[in-house]
Amino acid sequence: MIYLVGDIQGCCAPFERLLAELDFSPSRDHLYVLGDLVNRGPDSLGTLRRLRALGASVTCLLGNHDLHMLAVAHGVRKAHRSDTIAPVLEAPDREGWLDWVRQQRLAVQAHGWLMVHAGVLPQWDAAQTLALAAEVEGVLRSADLGDFLHQMYGNEPARWDDALQGAERMRCVVNALTRLRFCSADGAMEFATKEGAGGAPEGFMPWFEVPGRRTAGVPVAFGHWSTLGLINRDDLLSLDTGCVWGGELTAVRVDGATREVIQMPCPQALKPGGA
Repeated sequence: MIYLVGDIQGCCAPFERLLAELDFSPSRDHLYVLGDLVNRGPDSLGTLRRLRALGASVTCLLGNHDLHMLAVAHGVRKAHRSDTIAPVLEAPDREGWLDWVRQQRLAVQAHGWLMVHAGVLPQWDAAQTLALAAEVEGVLRSADLGDFLHQMYGNEPARWDDALQGAERMRCVVNALTRLRFCSADGAMEFATKEGAGGAPEGFMPWFEVPGRRTAGVPVAFGHWSTLGLINRDDLLSLDTGCVWGGELTAVRVDGATREVIQMPCPQALKPGGA
């Protein structure tokens, strides 16, 4: 069985219950977790332990919270008051966990689905999305990680250009894959708005509604956007259903002719305004 799972964010207990509900077997099944593995939930370290224990039966993507943990670990960012990554950063084997995190992916295409944490710019097709993700993945795994993290933050450039180089190129890719919700028809990203699709600011729209986007026709699965909630279309899966906010942790089985949605209710770990 092939399952795609939305943002866990350190909510290890609901994740354990979800695995039990799925009757998940590492020898038979495969799990794709669409980023934000850690942070804001009560057990980020436990979540990493559980994911790593699944070995080759799980593929994890990195989200903005996972990159934030790396940035805090390297002194690039200060921990937020509602962060829950301290047990990871204070663990005696912290370097092993940080190294494991930075080995994970930013985009994957498998079983007919292009998977990212947040979104895909309309200028990118699936092949370019995977290639650009691989560029950033290479830097995350390299000795240049610290320098990269110092240059990763910022909202500019807001629009992709194939001629972008260096830090601007990497920043634009990271922002699209891990932060994107709304963009304009010509692909300019907007980061201030966190409401659902109906809250689009003037001149902007959800990234997946941009006319003529080059991934149209390619099934895309993503997380990140809890106010959007579950979208279950033939060509689109939105799977962040607000586990950390007291919503559900959602898995979708995508193999076979019949798609199955499995949701696990979650106790509220973070109150609105704590993000």
